[in-house]
Parts: sequence; structure tokens; C-alpha cells
Amino acid sequence: MTEQSEVTLEALDSEGSGDAKRDRKLLARQVARYLIQNPDFFAEHMELLETIKLPRENGKTVSLMTHQTHLLRERNIEMRQRLDQLLHNARDNDQLFLHSRRLILALLEAQSVAEVGTALYPSFADDFGVEFTSLILFGPLPGSQADLGQVRCTPRPAAEHAIGSILRNGRTVCGILRPAEKSYLFGKDADAVASAAVVPLANQLGVLAVGSSDPQHYRSSLGTLFLSYIGEVLERLLPRLLDRR
Repeated sequence: MTEQSEVTLEALDSEGSGDAKRDRKLLARQVARYLIQNPDFFAEHMELLETIKLPRENGKTVSLMTHQTHLLRERNIEMRQRLDQLLHNARDNDQLFLHSRRLILALLEAQSVAEVGTALYPSFADDFGVEFTSLILFGPLPGSQADLGQVRCTPRPAAEHAIGSILRNGRTVCGILRPAEKSYLFGKDADAVASAAVVPLANQLGVLAVGSSDPQHYRSSLGTLFLSYIGEVLERLLPRLLDRR
């Protein structure tokens, strides 16, 4: 095949340049088709691999075997990086599960609204890296006005006035809040909050909010599934605790 190719190319060189270019392209397609149909060709002609040269970005040429070795090395590095990322994600998921499990169990064991706050606030801060947490219930609440601990209580009209659009939306809201919204949700920490995620609790029960000093931290609804999940737990837990008061 090599001798035939050399003869053909010499013959092409003697022809007109236009015809020669067309014939070279035709020959190249024939060679490519032959190699596709005979994938074991180079296995039977290993000596040819070192004679094939491939251009590089720096203008130099390298042998096909050198190119393949370099390509396999790059793919190996890429696969190792992907594997490392998968392992890192798996470890993060394990930690998330353990922290979530511990928080849920602590919430289920709470005997009062104050104990809910005692479980929620430190867990968000220490286990999940939340800078600012606020759990607000809408009053008037049933039962006596016992101490709610870190959990706040405000009249429903006040909430409507400050965060009415968030409550009407009924879904988790993320991003940069208006000053009045931050002031209502985070009180004295409002000026330090640059972005937040807010979960309205069902049945006009209240609202759960988390904040960050980074304006990009809560830039979208991405990553708020866990917060919505905790909101659902509180929606089921708090009414029972309030009925005991």
C-alpha cells in the first residue's frame, strides 16, 4: 500500500496543480475509508506508527505514538480529577446527611418553641455555616405568652406590611432584599445581611430566613432545597408545640 501511494503521489505531482489537489483529497478519503474498514492495520504494521507525524500547537511535529501517549496522559489526569471531585462530593453529602439527621432529631425532641430555636440556630451556624438565622412566628399565638427564646413573634399585619410580597409568593425567595424586609427579618443584624433566603411557613404560621454577608451567596433558588425541607419540618412540628402552651 505504501509503494502504491508513493507512485500515485508522484504521478499526481506531474499533473496540473488543480487536478492534483482534487486527486490528493480523493486519495486521502480512500485512505481514511480503508483505515476505518481495517482498524487492525497498524497492529500489523507497527513500524509505520513512528513515521507518522502530527502537528502541534507550537508548530512542531510529533510521532503518532507520542501524540497518543500525551493524549492518554491528559485523559488520565482528567479522569483522576473527576474521580477526586466525585469523592469530595460524596464526603460533603455524608456530612450533610449527618448534620441534617442530627438537626431533625433535635427538632423532634424539642418540647417547646424555645427548644426549637435552641436546636435550630446553633445547628445552622455551626454545621451549615449560616451567618444569620431568623425564625419568626405570626401572632397572636395560642396559649400563654411564655418565653420563646431566640424565636420571635410579631403580629401578622406587621409581617404583611414588611414582607407581604414574599408571603404572597408562598415559595422560597432568594437574593437581595429591600431594607424594610431585611429590618423585619433580621433586626439588629439587617445592615450586615447582603443576601438572604426566606421560606414562608404554611398556614400563615411564620417565616424562616437565613442571611449572608456575601451578596452572591443566596443569588438564586439553587441550593435552597435543604432550607425548604427544614421549613416543612417546622410546619408540622410547631403547631403541636403551640397547642401545648
